[in-house]
Amino acid sequence: MKIVGLITEYNPFHNGHLYHIEKAKEITGADFVIVVMSGNYVQRGAPAIMPKHLRAEVALEAGVDILMELPVCYAVGSAEYFAAGAIDLFEQLGCVDSICFGSECGDYGLLARVAHILADEPEGYRQSLKEALKNGMSFPLARQTALTEYLQDDTLDSVLAQPNNILGIEYIKALYQRHSPMKSYTIKRMISGYHDTDLTGSYSSASAIRRLLSYTSQSVLLDKDGMFDEPSMSEVLSRLEGQVPPSCIRMLEETHHSRYPVYANDFSLLLKYRLLTETKESLTEYLDISEDLANRIINNANDFISFDQFSDQLKTRDMTLSRICRCLFHILLNIRKEDLLTYQEHGYCQYARILGFRKDARRLFALLKNRTQVPLVTKLTQTEKLSRTGLSMLKTDIFAANLYESIITNKYKMPFINEYQQQILRI
Repeated sequence: MKIVGLITEYNPFHNGHLYHIEKAKEITGADFVIVVMSGNYVQRGAPAIMPKHLRAEVALEAGVDILMELPVCYAVGSAEYFAAGAIDLFEQLGCVDSICFGSECGDYGLLARVAHILADEPEGYRQSLKEALKNGMSFPLARQTALTEYLQDDTLDSVLAQPNNILGIEYIKALYQRHSPMKSYTIKRMISGYHDTDLTGSYSSASAIRRLLSYTSQSVLLDKDGMFDEPSMSEVLSRLEGQVPPSCIRMLEETHHSRYPVYANDFSLLLKYRLLTETKESLTEYLDISEDLANRIINNANDFISFDQFSDQLKTRDMTLSRICRCLFHILLNIRKEDLLTYQEHGYCQYARILGFRKDARRLFALLKNRTQVPLVTKLTQTEKLSRTGLSMLKTDIFAANLYESIITNKYKMPFINEYQQQILRI
């Protein structure tokens, strides 16, 4: 029995993801696919556009055999944390033979070469990185500059500017540092780039699909009389046909304006409240928040209008917008530096929480139960096998999920569904 692992967000699920599942099984010869997916928050520092259980259901219908949730502390972490958490979870399962990830370049050899340099940090690279940071560059740009100088390859600039290439490098690095027996493969992304905002052919980016869905939640189109006019949901779904699987179209139609869309600005008042309780000193206790950023947050707090506006206001030459957004969600979700250090000391992922599985994957489920080195969580009421550290991590996940659900309740006037009430999906 061969098993391939995929690390995903499915925000939302589209044809490129379906291609990824099918191609991963083809090139690895896998019998089963296990997915580790971000929950209600994603790596760029934003809420997922729709709840994790909806996204998981579509993925299972598309052929994923078992889908697990990546703990939120890693889901909204840097690319390094995101990759380390996901790779560690696959390692702990004890049965995953390989991972397969999408990349813009599709050049595994190049990505592996860069990953090994980042892991080993040779002297020439470290000196170039130090100099670039000293010149005021953001860390991603400084690292890109240092790698280009060290490898003397100007083509690296375009490769290292692409988000899926960066994540791929971090996956390979995490495997390399752990001396993992898992193999890794990459698949070149189909047509659209990660940040493309327009629909293209049959393989549009999740960004383009989210942009189209946003048209139905706020007035953005001008008609000939200068009045704002929204496209109907039927028009949007018609444009999405051929971009996403039929099951996704059905889900989008049935849950629109009752379960989604959710945006960062929906958390604005909650964030404003949290910031009113913080000081410069307390802010530095949260993951990834430097003293400089803490000072900027406090000094600009009176100008706060919305999540997006405030994030943009805090952005500087040496700090990317994505990092700012992640930091603000670390505050909202109470993700602290000390907690991450504790988790790492005890082996990153403390459990494997299963959101759903296919009924025809019983053999895989049985294998997991025999091989896994961490507790499998299928019911939140059955956590007696979790360590104190594991319970702490799970408590953060539950709080984050309930906060997201509170946004849905307030925005769409729907009944609140506590995370303890969520049922595991069986397809």
